[in-house]
Amino acid sequence: MNEVIQIQNLIYTIRNKKVMLDRDLAQLYDVPVKSLNQAVKRNIERFPEDFMFRLTQEEWENLRSQIVTANTSVSLSKIRFTPFVFTQNGILMLANVLNSQRAINMSIQIIRVFEQLRQFAFENQEISKRLTEIEHYLIAHVKDNKVEFKRVYETLNLLMDRTKPSKIGFVVEDSNK
Repeated sequence: MNEVIQIQNLIYTIRNKKVMLDRDLAQLYDVPVKSLNQAVKRNIERFPEDFMFRLTQEEWENLRSQIVTANTSVSLSKIRFTPFVFTQNGILMLANVLNSQRAINMSIQIIRVFEQLRQFAFENQEISKRLTEIEHYLIAHVKDNKVEFKRVYETLNLLMDRTKPSKIGFVVEDSNK
């Protein structure tokens, strides 16, 4: 389980894609970054743009500030070139290119983590959609009973707090004023 959390912390969203840095993959696969990138360059036809791409300088600066904020032990100042990042498909292809047992095993674990993240996002999307439907129903059917309505919204907000950070917005006018 600890390794799953470690992998989750190495997945970033860039250009609306979930990706991992070449450096992080090299560390997980127990190969030098230079070797990983050489293997990719020798097999570049296996890595189309939706499998792998190089970060722009701006993307790298933004990501670097996030990484340093999250982990102060990371030394990123020595990196001369912007890194490659790999999508889930690129990670799978990378295991085939590196062709080591460690790379294959780690790729399987990484793909499972990507799938768990996708499932979690889907489930939260369904919960959010259902709560929005409930909100609309309540607005349409419970206008007269403001005290009960407020209690229901407080309960919904507690549920939302458990699933995601945003709350349902609702303002109840105080009839005692």
